[in-house]
Amino acid sequence: MKKSDFGNDFQWGATISAFQNEGHSRADGKGLSIWDTFTAEPKNIKNNDLIGDASSFYTMYEQDIVTAKSLGLDVFRFSISWSRIIPKGTGAINLDGLQFYHKVIDACLKNGLIPYITLYHWDLPQALEDKGGWSNREIIGWFNKYVEISVNEYKDKVSNWIVMNEPMTFVGLGYFMGYHAPQKKGITTFLKAAHHVVLSLAAGGRIIRKIQSNANIGVALSCSFVKPLNQLPKNRKAAKRIEALLNRFFLEPLLGLGYPTDVMPVLNTIRRYFRKGDDDKMAFDFDFIGLQYYFRVVAQHSLTPPVLFANEVHPTQRKANLNTMNLDVYPKGLYKILKFYHSYPQIKKIIISESGVCFPDFKVSKHVHDARRLKYHQKMLKHVLKAQAQNIPVKGYFVWTLVDNFEWKEGFEPRFGLVYNDFKTQERTIKDSGLWFQQFLTSSEATTKKIKQTTQKQ
Repeated sequence: MKKSDFGNDFQWGATISAFQNEGHSRADGKGLSIWDTFTAEPKNIKNNDLIGDASSFYTMYEQDIVTAKSLGLDVFRFSISWSRIIPKGTGAINLDGLQFYHKVIDACLKNGLIPYITLYHWDLPQALEDKGGWSNREIIGWFNKYVEISVNEYKDKVSNWIVMNEPMTFVGLGYFMGYHAPQKKGITTFLKAAHHVVLSLAAGGRIIRKIQSNANIGVALSCSFVKPLNQLPKNRKAAKRIEALLNRFFLEPLLGLGYPTDVMPVLNTIRRYFRKGDDDKMAFDFDFIGLQYYFRVVAQHSLTPPVLFANEVHPTQRKANLNTMNLDVYPKGLYKILKFYHSYPQIKKIIISESGVCFPDFKVSKHVHDARRLKYHQKMLKHVLKAQAQNIPVKGYFVWTLVDNFEWKEGFEPRFGLVYNDFKTQERTIKDSGLWFQQFLTSSEATTKKIKQTTQKQ
């Protein structure tokens, strides 16, 4: 396996997010987000972790961007904090916030990295959540204005945009299960929020296209390889329902296919929250779909939860390859998910907009050994090549993440980075996985072959 195998137009990148990396949540006029509120209560976070300055990207962005370039990457994907540039979500604009992202973009361009901006990565301004957040239909207009301001501000420097990151995750965990911010629960809240997110995604795409006709516009969707526990009909049907929620619920309406009511007729109840013309407003012709695959789900029939009548056989109850978060790490599922996405003729291009894994690191002196993470990425890349051999248009691989950061409710324990971060001192150390990418992306074919032989012996 060598870099050239993936094609000259293949992009290599790393991804971070505003809330997880920036820190300095009250600096220079920034407003509070729902995650600032949520993490202010230590009991909400594993090990009672306090986010503090996260990985302090707000002050260390230049160093991190230089590191990304040194690894041989082409792309630096980051998100904008809505409340950093519009503290209350609507109204007055914070010029210091706007300027911060200009500095980040300029640092990318100076170092020859292509900036990909994610406009929304879960950190809704708290002032908007106080008005109902994503369950309030007015948010479509609020989001549209935020998109318009952001794109107009940065369009002369940036042409690659991801409208939102993992809508199923932030809507499902935040507005149905109450596990994430803003801790809302219930099917009604979920369906309202989900429909408003779909409309906002499509509207956001149209706004970007209107302002910047040559923009490269995408959405980053979470997905899982779902398989039934066995071939019993009830378990196969349960797997189909879970697949509809995890992999189809947001994808299909954005492609103009509507919600996946074929296997879950109960989803027709979402039409209670439609208004005239919504059917025509849900779709947008995205230039690419970002795929984010982290774990496998083994499904079985269950009387709970109602409506879904399916649940996961937890990975700890079966022989699974567990990560730090007890999720089922299954690289082979990437190829199966890529085939699934390729089955939609509306999808023109696929970018793996996040790919990563959290395993324990072993820090010895000035070295950080992470052989399991290194092998994980190698396996994932082999499945990318397998997909490309089947003419599946995979055109990028963006690692989650560059530097260890704050992993939402799981706190600081899960480490996904190619770069180790000492959260007490903010000192960075490139891990073995990062050094492998550096060698793989910058070395000659002969050197790459030697590296491969070395890693196979480890």
